Amino acid sequence: MIPTCGDGDSSHPLKLFDIAKRQDKFLYACAPMVRYGKVNQPFEVFQTGGTLAETDRRMQLAFRQTVHYYGTDLCWTPMILAREFNRSSFARDGDLTISTVGPQPPTILQFGANSPLELSRASALAAPFVNGVDLNCGCPQSWACAETLGAALMNQRELVRDMVVETRTALRNEGWAVGMDKDMDSPNGRSVSVKIRVHDDLRKTMDFIDTVIGHPQNRQIDWLTIHPRTRSTPSSIPIRSEALEILAAKYAPILPILLSGDVFDVHSLPFKPSSTFPADLSTLTLNDILPRDTDNSNSAAPSSSPPADIPRPSNTNLSGFMSARGLLSNPALFAGHRTCPWEAVERFMCNVARAPIPFKLTLHHVYDMCSPGMGADKTALLSKKERVQLNTLGSMFELIDFLDEKMEERTGRGLRRDL
Repeated sequence: MIPTCGDGDSSHPLKLFDIAKRQDKFLYACAPMVRYGKVNQPFEVFQTGGTLAETDRRMQLAFRQTVHYYGTDLCWTPMILAREFNRSSFARDGDLTISTVGPQPPTILQFGANSPLELSRASALAAPFVNGVDLNCGCPQSWACAETLGAALMNQRELVRDMVVETRTALRNEGWAVGMDKDMDSPNGRSVSVKIRVHDDLRKTMDFIDTVIGHPQNRQIDWLTIHPRTRSTPSSIPIRSEALEILAAKYAPILPILLSGDVFDVHSLPFKPSSTFPADLSTLTLNDILPRDTDNSNSAAPSSSPPADIPRPSNTNLSGFMSARGLLSNPALFAGHRTCPWEAVERFMCNVARAPIPFKLTLHHVYDMCSPGMGADKTALLSKKERVQLNTLGSMFELIDFLDEKMEERTGRGLRRDL
């Protein structure tokens, strides 16, 4: 695992990118999980070492600590609405859970915003507690797009530019080091980044990126995360790897590029070492290079390619990648596990004991971990019948007893309490 900000003298995420690049290793990130509604749901709060945890979130501290243990370098929060974050201490305490006593994984807070003032103010409030802020320009849900949030911003490139510029200015005025590469060794270093989707016509995506980056020698964002699906493309359709390759080839010389989408197994990544594209990339659209290869039937087959053909930063133009669904089902994904090991369930439960989250959310996480994963290997920790039984449990005590029993049957010992 790449050393984290907390392991050294810098808290700037670009330090992680730099270390990974020098080792020719991908940076591993836990993607922002889906948020299903604009309005905060009713929530219970629990005191957790000076912080509060909300009910309806998938990336609370206990889960971030779990994936961090298994090699995740950067963790994103779910998308948090900047307007609500600014106006409500309950929203701040509920949406952003941090640790004051245990390991604090390097964390990027992702905001949903459509106002430079709202984003800059929210970022200034969050900066003491996170390593950077990220603007969501990729959420395709109808409620978000109706509010000019998420993927709707892909048609508002000047607005996105204004938001990142004002946010960087506000952070600088608050004393944070936002000079990107020149400040990556500063303990006050903070990042400003953007996560996007793509258009059917890649020229529009390039116009968007060019506007948001600004001058290549004085760029306005630290890195760019690309989810190579359009706003209307469902997650059941494979990512558009050719779009990713075109964009990465064009922009990797300027700033780090992260992939978001379809990372379910580090042994079988959804992209390959770069091939050669025509020189005039700006004239290409996705339709120019269709049909796409959507057959993943052989993705789990052992590779016979020589080491030179194994994807890595030096031959893909990618600095790293993030996973959401893959990590939910297998928090040990980046440690090389093809399916979730029992130890990951144990470790998550120990983290929950130290940084409590509501029972229903804990149950949902455990259910995902004990179900068939998103990769080619569909081995599950629990049978379908046992998972049905799992879903009927009504308390944390029942869940612990249930896991004790199932682990005893399979491993000869119960759930460990000291991880």
